[in-house]
Order: sequence, then C-alpha cells, then structure tokens
Amino acid sequence: MKAGQMLSMYGEHFLPAEANRVLKTLQSESQSIEWSIMRQHLESYLDANLIDELEINPEPIGCASLGQVHLATIKSTQEKIALKIQYPDVDKAIDSDIAALKKILSLSKIIPAGIDLTTVFEEIKIMLRQELDYTLEAQQTLSYQELIGHDQRYVVPRLFHKYSNAKVLATEYIEGLKPDHSLIQGLSEERRNQLAKNFLELYFREIFDWNFVQTDPHLGNYKIQIDSLGKDRLVLLDFGATKEFENSFMTNYRKMIKGAITEDLKIFMEGASKLGFVIDSDSEEYIKVFQKFCYETVEPFKTKTPYNWKTTDLPSRIVKKAIQFKNFNLRTPPRDLLFLDRKTAGVFTFLSVLGANINARNIVDPYLKNI
Repeated sequence: MKAGQMLSMYGEHFLPAEANRVLKTLQSESQSIEWSIMRQHLESYLDANLIDELEINPEPIGCASLGQVHLATIKSTQEKIALKIQYPDVDKAIDSDIAALKKILSLSKIIPAGIDLTTVFEEIKIMLRQELDYTLEAQQTLSYQELIGHDQRYVVPRLFHKYSNAKVLATEYIEGLKPDHSLIQGLSEERRNQLAKNFLELYFREIFDWNFVQTDPHLGNYKIQIDSLGKDRLVLLDFGATKEFENSFMTNYRKMIKGAITEDLKIFMEGASKLGFVIDSDSEEYIKVFQKFCYETVEPFKTKTPYNWKTTDLPSRIVKKAIQFKNFNLRTPPRDLLFLDRKTAGVFTFLSVLGANINARNIVDPYLKNI
C-alpha cells in the first residue's frame, strides 16, 4: 500500500487513467478492517476506562497503510478527535513485504543492473518502523507545531495525550476538503495560486531552514479549509514519516539545488561531488548528462515568470532523460535522497492538482541567497 501511495503521486503523468484512479484510493479509501476486530485490538492497546470515556464511530474515516482512523467524541467535553489505531501485527509484515517488493523490482528490471539498493531498503524499513511508533509521531507533531508557530496559513491538529500511546494516536479532528475536491477546484485561480504559494513556502522552510521534512506528502495527508474572507488554510496531517536530516547532507543538497536553479556549475558540482553523485573517475559524458538532468528537474524555479504546474510536460521529459543513465555505470544513491525525492514528487503533484500558475522563483530566491 505504501508503494502504491508513492506511485499514485506520479501516476497522473505516467499511468493510464484507470490505473491511477485505483492507486489514488490508497491515499485514504483502502479496504478497512471490521470494527469488531479493531475494537479488540484497541482494548489491548488502551485502558478500558479511557475507552469508556469515548464514543467511537465504528465506520472509519480513513484507512492508512499502517493504521485505521475513527472519529470519536470525548463524552465529557463533546470534543471531536481522530483516533488512529494501528493495524494488528502490521509490524510483522515489514520484512516480508520489503523482500517481496525487492523481488518485484528485480524481476521487472526497473532498477538498472549494478545498483545495490540494500541500504535504501534498510532505510525504508527504518522509516516504516518509525511510522509504527505513535509515541514518536506525537513528539514529531508537537515539534512541527512549534515550527509552524502562529502562522495562520497552516493548521496542525493538537494532540490528546491521554488517549495516545505507541499504538494509538488521538488528535483533534479538523474539518476540511481534499485538494482535488470539486469545491477546491472551483476556487478562483488567485485563491488556488495563494494556496500553492503557501504550500511551496512550507516546503522550502523544511528544506532550507528546518532540516525537518514531512516525507510522506500524498494528497490524503492534507486538507484545505475554505475561508469566507479568502484566507484559505492548509491542514497538515500525519507526521509519522517526518525526518530530521543531517546538516552536512542538507548543506550539499542545497548547493545542488542552488547550482541547478542559477546554473552555477561550480556550486552545483561541489554539492554533487560531496554527496557522491559525481566522482573523479566519471566520464565527461556522464557528468554532462547528469548536470543537464538536474538542471531540467528544477525548471519551475528557474523562470522568473509564472509557471503552470498543471499543463507542463516536465515529468515525461524527466523520465526520458533519466533513461539515459542506463548507459553508465551507476552507483547507489544516498539513501536520504529517497525521502527527499518522494517529498519533491508530492509537492509537484499537489501544485499540479491545484492548477498552480505562479512565479516560484520569487519564493525560492530568498532561501538561495543564504547558501
């Protein structure tokens, strides 16, 4: 399911419409587990007295890859909470599921020969196990709340620690619409563009300021609140896959970004060399292909005029360029890159769904000046 969610971010550009519709259901509408079963496991996770304080709707409001979310009401206060309950024995499936995914990738020959993704798959296992620790997710949610501060453009649900532990997470239930909802799509271009700018600025703050990135950005993890005065807000959900990156890694990653956007080859190559994308033995041909590939991926941020994320054919052009790498002896990429690439893909998809037509260069420039 996790792999399907990742594919759904790219599917709009590469897959048949029928396949993409199926994959999109994995973002929030997958098959649920019967409440009678989930109730039994909830009783093993949470004290009976605490469960009695809640009125829980047996119909789930969301089915994630690792847990199921039910709307509950605190009887004494009538506060609405989203109660995320971990699926039974899901932790036991990680090793076997990752092994199966490795086999599928190997048989399909998607991964070029010579690439050893062992460390990458180990990182995926680490992240999945992290996502199973709801106590850690609660801490990450609080950290993200603190970083957002009083910025009214964003909403992070508050926590209910009393009903939370390693297997159960209780957060404030917040109303909102999915980004692809007809009412959101029907907003004026100006309002959709403002939402896109706010989303993009949040991404840049994660990458350039915080080193703290929510790396699971599929559409199911966001809602939008429509405001009668036009000050629409982004609701940010699910911080289980939030990752803090080493400053040394991010410093060089930022250099690559700045070098690619400004076409400053010196700073680009400095970052690429320190991250191991380019080494002394690489041919000039490979370096040139790699450089052009990276320069093209940041196309939306290079232009100083509005860029239309919905109509661009950039994703298909990038794939065609990526195929060229099969002609070279490739190395295993830094494992942290997997999660940053997933984030970047999610950001692109979010802006595409909003039909964003904005000048992104104006947003990123202040961050680039600090590099």
